[in-house]
Amino acid sequence: MADTSLPPSPPLGTLIDNGSLELVELLGQGGYGIVYRAFDTRSPLPTSYAVKCLPHAHTSRSSRRRQLHLREIRLHKLASAHPNVVSLHRVIEDKDFTYIVMDYCEDGDLFTQILHQRRYLGQDELVKHVFLQLLDAVEYSHSLGIYHRDLKPENVLCFDGGVRLAITDFGLATTDAFSEEFRTGSAYHMSPECHGGQFAYNGTYSPLFNDVWSLGIILLNLLTGRNPWKSASSNDPTFCAYLQDPTHFLPTVLPISDEVNALLVRVLDVDWRRRLTVTEMKEYVKRIDNF
Repeated sequence: MADTSLPPSPPLGTLIDNGSLELVELLGQGGYGIVYRAFDTRSPLPTSYAVKCLPHAHTSRSSRRRQLHLREIRLHKLASAHPNVVSLHRVIEDKDFTYIVMDYCEDGDLFTQILHQRRYLGQDELVKHVFLQLLDAVEYSHSLGIYHRDLKPENVLCFDGGVRLAITDFGLATTDAFSEEFRTGSAYHMSPECHGGQFAYNGTYSPLFNDVWSLGIILLNLLTGRNPWKSASSNDPTFCAYLQDPTHFLPTVLPISDEVNALLVRVLDVDWRRRLTVTEMKEYVKRIDNF
């Protein structure tokens, strides 16, 4: 059911930022709002941007929504100093919406490149090249105390035919070292402790090590085009099979090398306290010859 407290979405053709940007194409939408491609009406060269449109709710809940928008903008601005984080160019406000103006990429997201283009299958050197970019970006974010909490192929944009990657969508990002906000993000890429329950020791989880888990799943996505399970929870039979023998299970169901499996045993440890950090993960990936 639509939230009637929210204003209707801007139609295509809407001009924003004193007429300098025209919303010309719908790129995606979800609970957060809508993403458009916008054309720069004043640039001498054809220039497009991605514009994330966040609606203002005119209810008692609006201040909470507003705080979340401001947090997303603040954390994305900080992280976007890194070349593998999508650049946030400016923020535009009007009565009904906040518009976040970011890089536009014609190559789409990593999900599309993996699933529809089959871009990385059998391309070990390319996988290593782009995955190290993601690790660099997340390592940089973590050094700032920013934890993404929604790392997945849909939130990674591809440039130059999929040779350069950049992380986007900081809508769930946090600076909390420990969190009680469970089930944030995508079930496929969420750590077992983020689901809550038996793996959430002391009733909290570490967003930092939740990101590490998500990166491990993304590596499997790049290498195999598949997810190892639907959900890292006790009601998923494949994940339960993994729990029975985490050292040997993954190579029996997915085409990965012993080197990659040895890494993932350390990254997809159900006890987050034993997981590698992103920096340790990066050094490990650099040493892998056969994926």
